[in-house]
Amino acid sequence: MVASQLYTLVWIPDPDEVWKSAEIIKDYKEGDKSLQLKLEDETLYEYPIDLQGNELPFLRNPDILVGENDLTALSYLHEPAVLHNLKVRFLESNHIYTYCGIVLVAINPYEQLPIYEQDVIYAYSGQNMGDMDPHIFAVAEEAYKQMARDEKNQSIIVSGESGAGKTVSAKYAMRFFATVGGSASETNIEAKVLASSPIMEAIGNAKTTRNDNSSRFGKYIQIGFDKRYHIIGANMRTYLLEKSRVVFQAEDERNYHIFYQLCASASLPEFKDLGLNFFYTSQGGSTSIDGVDDADDFEKTRHAFTLLGVKESHQMAIFRIIAAILHLGNLEIESERDGEACSIEDEHLNHFCGLLGVEQGQMQHWLCHRKLVTTAETYVKSMSVQQVVNARNALAKHIYAQLFGWIVQHINKALHTTVKQHSFIGVLDIYGFETFEVNSFEQFCINYANEKLQQQFNSHVFKLEQEEYMKEGIPWTLIDFYDNQPCIDLIEAKLGILDLLDEECKVEYQCEGFLEKNRDTVYEEQINILKASKVSAAPDLFQDEKDAASTTSVGKGTSKINVRSARPVIKAANKEHKKTVGHQFRNSLHLLMETLNATTPHYVRCIKPNDEKLPFKFDPKRAVQQLRACGVLETIRISAAGFPSRWTYHDFFNRYRVLMKKRDLSKNDKKQICQTLLEDLIKDPDKFQFGRTKIFFRAGQVAYLEKLRADKFRAATIMIQKTVRGWLQRIKYQRLRRAAIVIQRYARGHLARRLAEHLRRTRAAITLQKQYRMLRIRRAFQRVRKATVTIQAFARGMFVRRIYRQVLAEHKATILQKYARGWLARTRFRRIRGATIVLQCYYRRRKARQQLKALKIEARSAQHLKKLNIGMENKVVQLQRKIDEQNKEYKLLNEQLSTLTSAHSSEVEKLKKELEQYQQSQQGDGNQLVSLREEMEHLRLELEKAHGERKVVEDSYVKEKDLLRKVQNALLKQEKEELNSRILCQSEGKQKAEENIQMKKELEEERSRYQNLIKEYSRLEQRYDNLRDEMTIIKQAPGHRRNPSNQSSLESDSNYPSISTSEIGDTEDFLLQEVGTDKAAMDMSLFLKLQKRVRELEQERKKLQTQLEKKEQESFPLQSSELRYRRQELESENKKLKNELNELRKAIADRATQNNSSNDVQDSYNLLLNQLKSANEELEVRKEEVLILRSQIMKAAQQKEPGKNTTEDWGYLNEDGELGLAYQGLKQVARLLEAQLQDQRREHEEEVEALQNQVEAMKEEMEKQQQAFLQTLQLSPEAQVEFGLQQEITRLTNENLDLKEMLEKLEKNEKKLKKQLKIYMKKVQDFEGELGGGTAQHERNRQVAVQRKEKDFQGMLEYYKEDEPLLIRNLITDLKPQAVAATVPCLPAYILYMCIRHADYINDDQKVHSLLTSTINGIKKVLKKHNDDFEMTSFWLANTCRLLHCLKQYSGDAGFMTQNTPKQNEHCLKNFDLTEYRQVLSHLSTQIYQQLIKVAEGILQPMIVSGVLEYESIQGLSGVKPMGYRNRSSSMEDGDNSYSLEAIVRQLNTFHTTVCEQGLDPEIIQQVFKQLFYMINAVALNNLLLRKDVCSWSTGMQLRFNISQLEEWLRSKNLQQSGALQTLEPLIQAAQLLQLKKKTAEDAEAICSLCTALTTQQIVKILNLYTPVNEFEERVTVAFIRDIQTHLQERNDPPQLLLDFKHMFPVSFPFNPSSITMDTIHIPASLDLEFLNKV
Repeated sequence: MVASQLYTLVWIPDPDEVWKSAEIIKDYKEGDKSLQLKLEDETLYEYPIDLQGNELPFLRNPDILVGENDLTALSYLHEPAVLHNLKVRFLESNHIYTYCGIVLVAINPYEQLPIYEQDVIYAYSGQNMGDMDPHIFAVAEEAYKQMARDEKNQSIIVSGESGAGKTVSAKYAMRFFATVGGSASETNIEAKVLASSPIMEAIGNAKTTRNDNSSRFGKYIQIGFDKRYHIIGANMRTYLLEKSRVVFQAEDERNYHIFYQLCASASLPEFKDLGLNFFYTSQGGSTSIDGVDDADDFEKTRHAFTLLGVKESHQMAIFRIIAAILHLGNLEIESERDGEACSIEDEHLNHFCGLLGVEQGQMQHWLCHRKLVTTAETYVKSMSVQQVVNARNALAKHIYAQLFGWIVQHINKALHTTVKQHSFIGVLDIYGFETFEVNSFEQFCINYANEKLQQQFNSHVFKLEQEEYMKEGIPWTLIDFYDNQPCIDLIEAKLGILDLLDEECKVEYQCEGFLEKNRDTVYEEQINILKASKVSAAPDLFQDEKDAASTTSVGKGTSKINVRSARPVIKAANKEHKKTVGHQFRNSLHLLMETLNATTPHYVRCIKPNDEKLPFKFDPKRAVQQLRACGVLETIRISAAGFPSRWTYHDFFNRYRVLMKKRDLSKNDKKQICQTLLEDLIKDPDKFQFGRTKIFFRAGQVAYLEKLRADKFRAATIMIQKTVRGWLQRIKYQRLRRAAIVIQRYARGHLARRLAEHLRRTRAAITLQKQYRMLRIRRAFQRVRKATVTIQAFARGMFVRRIYRQVLAEHKATILQKYARGWLARTRFRRIRGATIVLQCYYRRRKARQQLKALKIEARSAQHLKKLNIGMENKVVQLQRKIDEQNKEYKLLNEQLSTLTSAHSSEVEKLKKELEQYQQSQQGDGNQLVSLREEMEHLRLELEKAHGERKVVEDSYVKEKDLLRKVQNALLKQEKEELNSRILCQSEGKQKAEENIQMKKELEEERSRYQNLIKEYSRLEQRYDNLRDEMTIIKQAPGHRRNPSNQSSLESDSNYPSISTSEIGDTEDFLLQEVGTDKAAMDMSLFLKLQKRVRELEQERKKLQTQLEKKEQESFPLQSSELRYRRQELESENKKLKNELNELRKAIADRATQNNSSNDVQDSYNLLLNQLKSANEELEVRKEEVLILRSQIMKAAQQKEPGKNTTEDWGYLNEDGELGLAYQGLKQVARLLEAQLQDQRREHEEEVEALQNQVEAMKEEMEKQQQAFLQTLQLSPEAQVEFGLQQEITRLTNENLDLKEMLEKLEKNEKKLKKQLKIYMKKVQDFEGELGGGTAQHERNRQVAVQRKEKDFQGMLEYYKEDEPLLIRNLITDLKPQAVAATVPCLPAYILYMCIRHADYINDDQKVHSLLTSTINGIKKVLKKHNDDFEMTSFWLANTCRLLHCLKQYSGDAGFMTQNTPKQNEHCLKNFDLTEYRQVLSHLSTQIYQQLIKVAEGILQPMIVSGVLEYESIQGLSGVKPMGYRNRSSSMEDGDNSYSLEAIVRQLNTFHTTVCEQGLDPEIIQQVFKQLFYMINAVALNNLLLRKDVCSWSTGMQLRFNISQLEEWLRSKNLQQSGALQTLEPLIQAAQLLQLKKKTAEDAEAICSLCTALTTQQIVKILNLYTPVNEFEERVTVAFIRDIQTHLQERNDPPQLLLDFKHMFPVSFPFNPSSITMDTIHIPASLDLEFLNKV
C-alpha cells in the first residue's frame, strides 16, 4: 500500500528545531530520489532520499495521539514523535511529567507549581499506576504498593543533568513516603528523614552556571519500613563529593552553600569573627543568589541539625571547622631563597589554629615543609610556594571531605532505629552524563557511573518486555539493543583505565588532571597535628585514619610519595591503605549496583528544558541531547522493535466496533470478533499478535486502524449530513409556502379594512369640528371671567395686609421696650449683690484667720496632747483586742496547736510591751511627741476617709452593677427585637438577606470549630483508653484478678459532671444561675468563682485518683477477702468526703458568725445548721436501729434448739424468709464495720496530715510576724507607727473583702441548705416508712406493685443498684439492632429515660449519675467495638439523639414543652436539672455522627471513581483511546474491581433505609447525605483534575448523565432541600465545561459566567487536560486558555487545586420532640429486662 494514500505528514531533520513537520504533496514511488514536501510555513521543500539505505522520513502520528500521558501509546515510536509529544505537553498543557514505559520523564519548569500539596499526595495514595496523570507521587505510590504487596525492596533511580531537578524530585518522593508511611510511634522519624535534606543541600550543593542549587555529590537514601509498612528509620550513602570546589570555583559559580550561610550569619555573637572576604568564597565572583537568603537558610540548617539530635556543641564544632577551612584559604605565603623555600606569617593562621585547637608552630612548620623517608634515614625538605599552595588546598579539601563524611555518619545515627527492618525503599539521586568542553576526572567518574546504571536500565527494560511476551504467550524473538558492556570493561576490567591510573599513582609521574585528582595527596604530618587538636570534634574526623604516607576521605586515594613517620614505632603504610579515588569509587559503585539489582527499580529521568533557567521555555536541541543520553530513546527503540501498541480485547472491541460487521457483532465471543476483524483489515499477520488477554501491534498499525475508523465516521457523517440537509430544505420550502399563503390572506384583509377605516374617519372628522368650535368659544368666556375675579381678589388682599402689618409693628415695639427695661433693672441688682458678697467674704476671712490662730495656740497646749494620746491608746487597745481575738480563733480551729498558739501569743505580748516601753521612754521629748501625734491624727483621718470612700465605692459598685444588669437586659431585649425585626424583614431587601447569610455562616463556622474540638477530644479520649488498656495489660499479674464492680463508674467520674446533692456547694450556684442566662449576662464575679470552683474540683479529683491508685497498689497483695469489700471501702470514702464537706461548711459558718454583725443572718444560718445536724443524727439513729434489729434476728436464729434436724431447723427459721434476711444483714453489718474501720483509719491519716500542714502554715506565719516585728524595732518611732498602721489597714481591708465574700456565700448557701434540708427530711421519712413496714411487708408491697402495673403505669422503670451492669449489658453492650427492629424506634433511649425518671422520682442523685455515666461509657464501648459497622453506628446515633431529646422534652423548661401533651408534662423530671448531661450527650452525638460519616465514606469512596467517572451508563458514548505501558502496570491487581453507578445508588439506598428504619431525625439524615454527596463531588472532581483520559466531551456527557441519576435519587428520597445537590455543583460545572465550545471570546465569557463554583486553577487545569477522543473534536488552544485566565484574574480564589474530601460540615441536632408517652411503651421479653419493674 502506498504511504501517501494513508499518511501525508512526516518529520524531517532541522538544524534549529532538530525535527520539523512537513506534508507530502506528491505521491512517492519506489525509485524516486526525493520527496515533494510543504512545510508548515507553506514553503515548498524537496527532501532528498538515500536510495542505497532506502531511509524515508519518519511518519507523524495522528493529532488524536499527540499529548499522550505515555509515550509508548504513540503509534509511531521514534525520536521526533517523542520530542514533539513532550514539547506539546510541556508548553501547551504545562504538564511536566510524562511516562515513557517504565520511565517517568520530568521536565524542570523553573517555576513553583501547586501540584505537590498534601491533598495531592492523598489523591495519588492508593491509586493504580496509569489511572492518574503522570506524577512523581504516582511512581512513589507504585514503589510503596509493590513493596507492600510483593514484599520486595524497591528503588527509585533519579538521574539527569545538573539543574534538571533531580534533588527536588527525590525530595518530593521522600515527602510522599513520609506522609503515606508515617511512623506509628512518637519518634517522628519521617520528619527527621525530611530534615536531612536541608543539611545535605547546605554542605553538598552549590551554585553552578547551570543550576543555582546543584548537587555536587551522589546519594542513595534507604528508607526502612516495618511489617505494617510504617517508616522506622533511614540510611544514607554518598558518592564522589566534588572536593575541588572547596578551593576553586569557576566564573559565576559559588562554593558550597554552608560557607555563605555561615558568613551571612557573622553578625551573630557566636560568629562575630567571620566576614565575606575569604578567598575560597570569592573566586567565582558571585557570592549571592537571587531570591535566596543565606542567613535564613542557615537558620533552617541549624534547626535541621537540632531536629536530628545534633548537640549545640557539635554544631558549633562543625561551624568552627568550616570557618577554619575559610581562614586556611586566606593564608599569605611569602617566598624565600629564590623560591626554594617559603614562610607563613599571617593572622589567618592564628585563626585557623585557634579554631581547630592545634599548635600554631607545628602547623606553620609542616605547611612549608615535607618529610621524605628512605630506607636509611628521614629528610625534612622545604617546599616551594606552589607546592605549599597545593598542600594547603589538599588539606582544606581533605578536612571538608572528612567533615562531610562525619556529618553523614551522624545523620545516619539519628535516622537509625533498633526496630527490625522488614523492607525498604531506596531513593538514588545521582548525576547524569556530563559533557563539557574540558572534561576532567570528575566527569570521567560520573559518566562511568551512568554507564553502569544505563546497562542495568537496559537489562531491566529488556527483561520486562520478555516477561510481558511470555505472559501473553507471544512468540519471543531476540531484540537487538545497545549493550555498553565493552565500554564498562574498558574502564573497570583488568588493565582497564582505573587499573592503569592506580599503577601510575605509584610512581613519580606528573600529569595535570587525572593523576593529581586520583592521588589526592595530603601529608601525614598535617593530619597528625589535626589529630592532636584540643577541639573534641576535630580528632573524630580522622579517627579512622591510619598512619600512612598520605590519608584520604571516603572515596579518595593516596599520594604518589611514599613517606614514613619520624617515630620508629609506627610502620610504613602497606598496599591495603593506598586505595585511589578511582578504586574507592569503583567499589562503592559495585555495592550500589548490587543493592539496585536486589530491588525492583523505578526510573525518573529529569530533563533540563533550557540553559537560561526560564520558566516553560523548551529548547529542542538541549532536550534531545538529554533524551539520547538518559536512555529514554533507547527504551522507545526497544519497545518499537517488538509490539509497542497493546490493547485488551474489551477495549479494542469498544474502540473499533464501528469497523465490525453486523453479523460479527451478534456473536458472544469478543476475542473471536476481534480476530476476525484484524484478519480482514490487516493482511500481514506479522503486524499483530493475539495474546491471552491482549492484542499486540507493530508500530504504525494503531494509526492505520485510527484512519479506518475516522474514514468510517467521516462516511457516516456525510450520510447523516446529506439526509439532514435534505430534510432541512424540505422543511424550509414548506414553511415558505405556508408563509406566502398567510401573507396573501392578511394583505387582502388589510386593504378592505383600510377602506372601511377611511369612511369612518371622514364622518368622525365632521363631528370633531363641530364639538371643537363650541369648546373653543366656551373656554374664551371662562378665561375672561376668571381673570376678572382674580384681579379683585388680589386688590382686596393687598389693602388688608397693609393694615395688619401696621398693627404688628406697634405690638413688637411694645415688647422690645418691656424686655429692655427689665434687663437694665436686673443688671443693676446683680452689680449691687456682687459688691455685698465681696464685702462679706473679706469679713468672714478675717474672722476665720483669727479663729485659726486661736486653734493653733490651743493645739500646742498639753491638754490637747493628752486628748490625742488617749485616742491613740484606745486605738492600740482595740488593735490588741483584735489580735487576741485572732489568736482565740486559731485556738478554736485546732486544740492540738494551743501550745504553739499560746507561745506565739506570749511572744507577741512581750514584743508589744517592749514597744510600749520604748514609746513611753520617748514621751519626754515634747516636740517629737507633738509631731508624732499630729502624724497619727493625720493617718487616723486618712483611715476614716478611706473607710468612707470604700463604703461609697461599694455602694456605687452595687448601684452600677444593678444599672449594668438593667442596661444589659435592655440591650439584650433590644438586640432580640432587632433580630426578630431583621428576620421578619428578610424578604424586603437583598442586603438584609446577605447579612442573615453571613450570620448563618459565622454560626456554622463556630459550630464547626466546636465540633472539631469535640472530635479532637474524642480522639484524645480514645487514645487515653488505649493507653489505659495497655497499662492494665502490663500491670496485670499472672492469675485471675477480680476488678471492683464500681471501678468503671469511679473512673468515669472525672469525665462527666455529678449532680449529687451532697456536693451541692458551689456547683449548685451554676445550676441556680443557669436559669437566668437567657435573660441577662453572666456576672463577672460569678464567672471567677466558677473558675475557682472548677480548679478546686479538679484538685479534689486528682487527689481522689491518687488515693484510688494508692489503694489499688496496697490492696493488690491482699487476700481475696479484702478484695471482696473493695466496693464498700470506696463507698465509705465517698461518705467521708461528704462529712468533710459538711464540716467545712460548719467551719465557714462559725467563722462567718464571729465576723458578721448581722444577728438575723447569724440566727437563720445557725437554725439551718441545727436542723441539718438533727436530721443527720436522726438518720444515723435509724441506721443503728436497723443494725440492732438485724443482729437480734441473727441471735434468735442461733438460740434455736440444737437437737432438731438440720432440715427442720432450716424450715423453721426460714419459715417467713427471716434466715435469708438475717444472713444478708450479717453480711451488710460486716461490710459496714469494715468500711467504718477503713474510714477511721483514713480519717486519722488525713487528719494528721492536715494538722501537720496547719502546723507548718502557723510556723511560717509566726516567722513572718517575727521578721515584721524585728524590722519594726529597727525603724524610727515615726516609721514604726506608720508601718503598724499600714499593716493594720491592709489586714482590715483583706478581712473586709473576705467578709463580703463570705456574706455572699452565706446568702447563697441559705437557699441551698433549705433545699438540702428538704431532701434529707424526705429521705428520713422514706427510711422510716421502710423500717415500719418490715422486710416481709416490703416483699408483699413489691408483689402488690406487680399487680398494679397494668392499671397505673406512670412511665417509670425501677431497678436495683446491683442490676445496673446487667441493664447496661442487655440494653447497650450486647444489644443487636435487629432485636428491636419490630418495636418502637429508639426503644433503648425511651427505656433509659424511664429508668432515669424513676431515679429522679425517688431523688437518688447517685443513681442518676451512675446510670448516665454507665450509659455513655457503654455506648462508647459498643462503638469502639463496631467502629466499621454502619448499622450499629447509626442505631446508637439515633438512640443517643432520642435520649438527648427526651432529657430536653421532659426537663421542665417551658421552651421545650410547647408541643407536649398534658400527659407528657406529667412525665417531666422533678428534682434534678440534667443540663450538663445534655451537653455531654450532645458531644457524644457529634462523635457518633463523625464516626458514621467515616464508616459511610470508607464504604463509598472506592466506588466513586469507577461508578461516577468511568462507568458508561450510555453505552458506546465514550471511546477508548490507545493506552500505554503504565495502564498495564504491575501495581494493577488482577480481577475487575470496577463499580457501576447502580452499585452506588444501591449503597445509598441501603444507607437511607437503615437510618430511616432506626428512627434517626430527618434533619440529621439530611446532614448525613449532604456530607456524603460532598465527598462524592470532591473525590470525583479531584480524580478528574488529575486524569487526562477522562477530560473529553464524551466523558462530560456521561458524567452529566450520571449526576442526573444522583439528583433523581435525591428527589425520590425528598432530600433535595438538604443541600446535597448544591455540593455537586462543582462537578456539574466541570461536566458542563467539558461539553461547552472552547474557541471564541464569547465562549470564554460563557465559561467564566457559568463556572462560578470552580476556581480559576481548576478551570485552567480542566482546559489543559481536555483531550479529543475523535478527530472531529478540536483541542483547546493556548490563546483561549490565556483569555480565560485574563477574564478570571479578578477572582480571589484559594490557591488549592484539589478539594479537601476530608472536610466535614458542622452538624447540628435540632430539638425534635416525640409524640409517644412513656406509659404506652411496651418492652419486649427478648431484651431480658425482667428485673425492671414498672411503677
